[in-house]
Amino acid sequence: MEFDTALIVAVVLAVVLVAVGVTVAVGRRLRGAPPPSIGPAPRPTVSGRLGTARAGFGDRLRSILGGGIDESTWERLEEVLIAADVGVALSTRLVDEVRAEHPETAEEARQALEQRLHATLAGKDRALHLDGAPSVVVVVGVNGVGKTTTIAKLAARIRETGHAPLLAAADTYRAAADTQLATWAERVGVEVVRGDPGADPASVAFAGVGRSRASGADTVIVDTAGRLQTKKNLMEELGKIVRVLEREAGSVSETLLVLDGTAGQNGLAQAEAFGEVAGLTGVVLTKMDGSARGGVAFAVEHQLGVPVKFIGLGEGVEDLIPFDPDAYVDALLGDA
Repeated sequence: MEFDTALIVAVVLAVVLVAVGVTVAVGRRLRGAPPPSIGPAPRPTVSGRLGTARAGFGDRLRSILGGGIDESTWERLEEVLIAADVGVALSTRLVDEVRAEHPETAEEARQALEQRLHATLAGKDRALHLDGAPSVVVVVGVNGVGKTTTIAKLAARIRETGHAPLLAAADTYRAAADTQLATWAERVGVEVVRGDPGADPASVAFAGVGRSRASGADTVIVDTAGRLQTKKNLMEELGKIVRVLEREAGSVSETLLVLDGTAGQNGLAQAEAFGEVAGLTGVVLTKMDGSARGGVAFAVEHQLGVPVKFIGLGEGVEDLIPFDPDAYVDALLGDA
């Protein structure tokens, strides 16, 4: 049997190139290096990512108001708001206010509710204040809420605005926590200060401030150990970190609590406890793209008086976006 020499050479070359590509890809994974960048992805939109919550809230609201208004309408409307994690007290107040307007049609009731939802979130300071030398942002929360990835995404956003952020890995107790943060830091192109396993977290925060001054970084983002709000000794440790940072940097510009957007009332209990120790200035709600309820932002701001400043709408670096309350309400209601 005769073979075409050129064809054989082409086949062999193709096999070699595929093998080399696989080797490079595997090598990257074994070294823990991030995959090559293919350029910035577009920022997500709230409307595009809250489809699950809209189906649970807007669709049920449409069902309730679609058949006109009677006495049962108000009870069912309150049930929908509570099921969406808006909170019992706020849900009751909203329904009472809408009912007090004596709407004659379902459309009038829907418009009245929409206006009150917008008003509930209006007038809050949602800016990220970076006014120190360096500015210090402390990030707190329990394990499993997406705190580490949120820190990296926040650093990327801050860098985009012309600042020079640096990360301090003050979660020194969780196995490989600093390694995870370092991997994300490399991915977004920022430096990270790490301590020895089991080191005093406050000392790592202290070192982060010192390193920022030596390197020219103007913002220090401090990761802290994920801790249950019921663990008194761990909460006291968090208080120590904040005190050290206030002494060394002059002030803490922001203390952000990362909350799982699907956690409901348990998330509010976390927020209250962290606020007592660290003085929260803002909340970051994660996993909002996967929440079937989605109304937790109302409960957080109503019960805690702390503004939601960012929401997470996916796993990508670009999926952390500033919280836009009007877009949020519109996305939840959809065409209800």
